[in-house]
Amino acid sequence: MTKRRALITGITGQDGSYLAEFLLSQDYEVIGVVRRTSTINFARIQHIQDDITLVSGDLLDQGSLIAILSEYKPQEVYNLAAQSFVPASWKQPVFTGEVTALGVTRVLEAVRTVDPTIRFYQASSSEMFGKVREVPQTETTPFYPRSPYGIAKVYGHWITINYRESYNLFACSGILFNHESPRRGLEFVTRKVTHYVAKIKLGMETQLPLGNLDSKRDWGYAGDYVRAMWLMLQQDKPDDYVVGTGETHAVRELCEVAFSYVGLNWEDYVTQDPRFMRPAEVDLLVSNPNKARHVLGWEPEVSFKQLIEMMVESDLEQLKKEHNL
Repeated sequence: MTKRRALITGITGQDGSYLAEFLLSQDYEVIGVVRRTSTINFARIQHIQDDITLVSGDLLDQGSLIAILSEYKPQEVYNLAAQSFVPASWKQPVFTGEVTALGVTRVLEAVRTVDPTIRFYQASSSEMFGKVREVPQTETTPFYPRSPYGIAKVYGHWITINYRESYNLFACSGILFNHESPRRGLEFVTRKVTHYVAKIKLGMETQLPLGNLDSKRDWGYAGDYVRAMWLMLQQDKPDDYVVGTGETHAVRELCEVAFSYVGLNWEDYVTQDPRFMRPAEVDLLVSNPNKARHVLGWEPEVSFKQLIEMMVESDLEQLKKEHNL
């Protein structure tokens, strides 16, 4: 029996690396699309690089996407590629729109052109809710995005629904709330906190400058969330799902958990810096993941506390290794 084949855009990112691992464990053949840039970073997929096939393509280049789908003939496509750092979207709004919004259309159009039976997953985001219209947020909560990134994600979300309804494609969107891991980029607040905590513990830093400490998020573990992506494409019919923990935690609580893990008091080290405040803040994001629980049978397995402690531990190990401590 031939293996099922999945194609992942954004495979070098946090989610792409966890999804590739998960699909390999399900006995898939995994194809990853990578952009040709001078600074490709394969760190997150290094340990599985021999088990996957990497191909050159770009969400800005429709032709490359059509060529890849024609050559590799995947049964499933997971579109995780995006300009996904929210603060950068104010500095690069047009690029964010090109990749995070129109890039989705290019992938969908390539699927429709090459093989409309391909099952398609679009990485939607809780940032689409922005200035929230109701708490908690469900699949039917109206969107009010507060950043160029959130706005681009809303376009990607609706174009996915439009292709599903117009062309009968098996196209799903996962509205994922914040999901973190030791593989998270250092520019994201959870990883920034755990990295600084490790540095402070090892005597390499004395302060942790942060923005809004009252900002609340629904934080889960990326390794849990990629399982939900896969489950969506295994259903009888395509649909959209909110994926989150249903719990909310403030940035100050994140600091508390991280510092207490290494026996320190966060208030001795955290300072507020206006440079890290957003032009338009999103204050309270919290999911209602009931549909994912009931229809997909999906549950998060790693708690908030376990997640933050896992990240601090990983940063401690990494720094000790780098500095021969």
